[in-house]
Amino acid sequence: MRVLLMLVICYLIGSIPCGYLIGRMKGVDLRRQGSGNIGATNAFRILGLETGLFVFFCDAAKGFIPVLIVNNIFGPYWGVGAGLAAVVGHDWSVFLGFRGGRGVATGAGVLIALMPGVVLIAFVIWLLVVLISGYVSLGSIIATLAVPIIALFLHVPWVYFIFAVPTPILVVIRHLPNIRRLQNGTESRIRFW
Repeated sequence: MRVLLMLVICYLIGSIPCGYLIGRMKGVDLRRQGSGNIGATNAFRILGLETGLFVFFCDAAKGFIPVLIVNNIFGPYWGVGAGLAAVVGHDWSVFLGFRGGRGVATGAGVLIALMPGVVLIAFVIWLLVVLISGYVSLGSIIATLAVPIIALFLHVPWVYFIFAVPTPILVVIRHLPNIRRLQNGTESRIRFW
């Protein structure tokens, strides 16, 4: 019962719609601007770099803090469960009618708590794809799909694959609208030069 309550709390923490709340404090509903997503990329486009980074930090903290606490108290199995609960909460927030973000920042927070080496390499992949293509969504998809492969090469404990395998699938599912826009050539691009 205590563990079930812990997972519900992690889901509720993940459900806190940081991008939506931060946007509302600035008088903007991110669900009705840009891509309509409450995540860091849309916040960056609509509200600027500092706000976008702040949204990313807050969303990552929703994954990092619960996993760090649960992992230390209950062990890695429940740490992984806490991470999955936080990502599901972010993607399907109870506070937004079971709508939410794409799960990338919250998933990154979980990875920082569980497998920091993996997230570092995945970030380099994300950065390279975004710099070359200009598409944040494409970088997120490719970097996330690389996570289980990187984890395999770094020989992380097998229990972490319970997070590293299904989470990329969730990220791809949440990015289906972006994938369609990429196919149609209508996905928003970030220009660096």
